[in-house]
Amino acid sequence: MVMDVHGRDLRYFTAVAEELHFTRAAERLYVSQPALSKQIRALEKQVGAALFDRDRREVRLTAAGAALLPHARRIVAEWETARETVARVVADRAATLVVGMSTSPGRGGVLPAIRSRFTAACPGARLTLRQASWDDPTAGLADGTCDVAFVWLPLPDPDRYRWTVVAEEPRLVAMAGTHPLARRESLDFTELLDEPFLALPAGAGPLREYWLATDVRGGRPARIGAEVASTEETYEALVAGLGVVLVAAGNAPLISLGGVVTRTVRGVSPSRFVLARRAGDRRPLVREYVRAGELATGAGG
Repeated sequence: MVMDVHGRDLRYFTAVAEELHFTRAAERLYVSQPALSKQIRALEKQVGAALFDRDRREVRLTAAGAALLPHARRIVAEWETARETVARVVADRAATLVVGMSTSPGRGGVLPAIRSRFTAACPGARLTLRQASWDDPTAGLADGTCDVAFVWLPLPDPDRYRWTVVAEEPRLVAMAGTHPLARRESLDFTELLDEPFLALPAGAGPLREYWLATDVRGGRPARIGAEVASTEETYEALVAGLGVVLVAAGNAPLISLGGVVTRTVRGVSPSRFVLARRAGDRRPLVREYVRAGELATGAGG
């Protein structure tokens, strides 16, 4: 015999089995008592056995009902879990994903390319871009204000994050056009050791040290000409001659305006610009945005 028992039938059965009272079970289920009794009779017909002994005074489970109850409870619980899981997925796909950035991704239209792929995969989701301060190298990942972020390596506490490389670019040196070294097309970093440098805020941690190229200074501390916390501050400090600064090639156009030039510099490693997320964050929207980033940049993960 093929049975087509609905989850509703098992939910009704477990309610009566737990209450051992049809009226109370009906109130708990927000259905009428006659409708509940009808569904129980239909279920008994399908399983081919009486599930309850009823009289005017009490309701008792039969042996068949007692045998069915643990299975019915398990099935109802699993179905509720499945419904909640599906609801979370639906809610995630209709939710907002906050994308943090400390500097614009730019770079050949990578941001629009990611957006179009993400929107195709999650048409009900909404993207919000959030510009983060330069004193937060995680661009909102650390404090949870962003879900994914475009950031520079190295990140503080790197084990907390996973990332996809968006761009690997040489580091250039930017300086005022009137600087004596501006006449040169390329420089060795050793020629910059005595120059005052513009530095990120102290809160940037290892990223501040990276853009000061501390690792190739041979233990000599950098001279800090000024701290800068935005592209505008960087440009103004350069024009004022307060120092020089290393910049990624992709960001050079942001500051190579009137009075500022960039030059090739040898002896420093290339920069890595990444799309990062918190380790262990497996929410569907985050996964889809990362996948869109991998497709848009040709990255493998």
